[in-house]
Amino acid sequence: MTSCDKSCGCGPEPATTEAATAPSNEGTWVSSFSVPKMDCPSEERMIRLALNGLPELNSLSFDLSSRQVRAFHDGPVDQIATKLESLGLGATLLGTQPASQEAASANSASEELTASKEASTLKILLGINAAMFVIEMGAGLIAQSTGLIADSLDMFADAAVYGLALFAVGRAARLQVRAAHLAGFFQIVLALGVLVEVARRFLYGSEPESMLMMGIGLIALVANVSCLLMIYGHREGGAHMKASWIFSANDVLANTGVIVAGALVAWTGSPYPDLVIGTVVGLIVLNGARRILALKA
Repeated sequence: MTSCDKSCGCGPEPATTEAATAPSNEGTWVSSFSVPKMDCPSEERMIRLALNGLPELNSLSFDLSSRQVRAFHDGPVDQIATKLESLGLGATLLGTQPASQEAASANSASEELTASKEASTLKILLGINAAMFVIEMGAGLIAQSTGLIADSLDMFADAAVYGLALFAVGRAARLQVRAAHLAGFFQIVLALGVLVEVARRFLYGSEPESMLMMGIGLIALVANVSCLLMIYGHREGGAHMKASWIFSANDVLANTGVIVAGALVAWTGSPYPDLVIGTVVGLIVLNGARRILALKA
């Protein structure tokens, strides 16, 4: 460095220092996160709700098979990482690297196109799950079946996920989280009610109607298979629809469990198979509600 450089302050060192600090606060970046507990649409929806409204976030990309999320953002990733970690899904930051504006714009455009194509399918899924929630809940009360009642809550959980996704479009993040918390509280009340009812019937006995259990379980099975067929054409599209495919497939297994429990009740004359399936599904729904309530604006 020459004496002129030192005296006028225009030497290369200050410029080099500024260039070194700029990447942490400026430009477009893509950060990759590992989310080991992201295995169904409810987790993806919770992530979207939690991060929605952050000014630095441009778009998100989900890879269900590897349970990873990529966030395209401007500036530091700290707030995004904090929001993800608070969800209790085991999210950890894998790394952050520069992203071209073209790549960020392409990912954002892809998200918008995918959302538009999936909206009509999600509305139908919402309608089916909401209707089956009412049907199974009513039939469960009549049949004295905790398995049917718990399975109806699983339908409600699905309907809440799809309903919140549609409700969230164009609304403020705080309002979205309030709606999610309302659904979560309602879900907890219903799930605890089922578990209390299981305990009561375990102590005082119950006589679940096996034929009604199997009949309504079969209707719920047909409804979820219909959902699978509707999602089939989207299963290789966005990661969310891949997750929806897996989620509906799990619902089919739950419906099958109710039918098997009904058959065991008819065969053994014991209410315990119904109580077992009611407990298992009730705990699953309760855990899902806990995750929803972990959302923060």
